[in-house]
Amino acid sequence: MTLKRGESLLLTLGIPVVLLVFFAEVHVLPASTRKPVNFLAPGILALAVMSTSMVSLGIATGFERSYKVLKRLGTTPLGRPALLAGKMAAVVLIEIIQAIVLVAVALAIGWRPGGNGLEAIGVIALGTVAFSGLGLLLAGTLKAEVNLALVNGLYLVLLLAGNMIIPLSRFPAWMATLAKALPAAALSEGLFHSLNGGTAIPAWAWLVLVAWAIAAPVAAGIAWKWE
Repeated sequence: MTLKRGESLLLTLGIPVVLLVFFAEVHVLPASTRKPVNFLAPGILALAVMSTSMVSLGIATGFERSYKVLKRLGTTPLGRPALLAGKMAAVVLIEIIQAIVLVAVALAIGWRPGGNGLEAIGVIALGTVAFSGLGLLLAGTLKAEVNLALVNGLYLVLLLAGNMIIPLSRFPAWMATLAKALPAAALSEGLFHSLNGGTAIPAWAWLVLVAWAIAAPVAAGIAWKWE
């Protein structure tokens, strides 16, 4: 269903690919590495995870809830935990497609990844759970139209403050501190270190990802309303 929706394809594949190619080839950003693609590739992978697990999932689920689809599912033996877990599993399948496409594009424009692939998978898994929980929390508590506006606004804020395109080192100290408490910056920082190699993932990134990966799904499960 996701692959059949044009707006979902634009969000999950179109925008990340365009941002990656444009900012890697047009040197207008203060990249923290000699080759901009080395900074951008992990950041855009983080953006793809956020686009799918929070924005696409959250908006689609919000309208399913508005159309009473979820209320009907609530009368079946499926149950709330199984529904939320199933939606998160579907997100993983989309992310695999995203990773294949984005890595191929990044390699074509000069990215040469290194580091620890297992760490990267762990970081992506935590980020997926965290953002899926956040998207489902908003979808399960707000009206569809309010959820649509809020998720898109949050997407823009996290894109700008998430260390995905603009390095946190360019931020004022107080803003960087706030950004580090959000899952977007932790996810992009973890992917940067795990995919480019050379340095270990900062402890704060692991702690923030684990905290959000626990808190967001738990909050979604508690606050969820079928209609």
